[in-house]
Amino acid sequence: MKYMEYTPLDKINDFLSHVTLGQRTIEGCLEAYSCKHTGTDKKLSLSLENEILDHLGKSLDTDSSSPDEYLLSRSSRKTLIYLLLILHHMYPDFAFSAARVHEFFTEESWDSFKQIFDVYMLEASKEWSEENEGDSLLATLHKALDEVVKVSECEIYSYNPDSDADPFLEKGAIWSYHFFFYNRKLKRVVSFRFSCLSSLVSEGFHLDEPILEEDGEIFDDMDI
Repeated sequence: MKYMEYTPLDKINDFLSHVTLGQRTIEGCLEAYSCKHTGTDKKLSLSLENEILDHLGKSLDTDSSSPDEYLLSRSSRKTLIYLLLILHHMYPDFAFSAARVHEFFTEESWDSFKQIFDVYMLEASKEWSEENEGDSLLATLHKALDEVVKVSECEIYSYNPDSDADPFLEKGAIWSYHFFFYNRKLKRVVSFRFSCLSSLVSEGFHLDEPILEEDGEIFDDMDI
């Protein structure tokens, strides 16, 4: 997966690099990737494909009604591998397993993403509005995403890991969300992750566990 630079994302990234709200900090980052394999991607992709097939065989052997049946489609497996490859690029020191397919699920629409964004990014949005003459952070985000991946043509996925597989865990995240906007036609993905961190961590305290608000379903109603 090749990282791609897009100026429409820069202003939002600059703002979300550090939004301080009392004892909490909101952080976020938008990154665009081409789905073309680079470097060791091909080898890793093959390894992930084999891991998925092995997991699929075991799950179907033990449960004939396993929700993993969608992985019988090569197209579905390919999409999952793209997302895993992006995570590998973003967190090279973190081990992501294809066997954890239950950590991915589809969001039905932009509206479902918007509901989460409106709730958890409410205070950050107010800060943005004050700094940008009343402009809406969500509207600016939509415009930027549209320029890069055409939101109306995107499949929207969310990464919702178990606590022991969360890259934000060591940073002391109170909550974190990670979305992928995948345009199959353009073969392009924009990753958008945003989280809330406790300032107590930076002061030497550590949270025992992150508080994650949502539990995902496996690519619910995925139609690829």
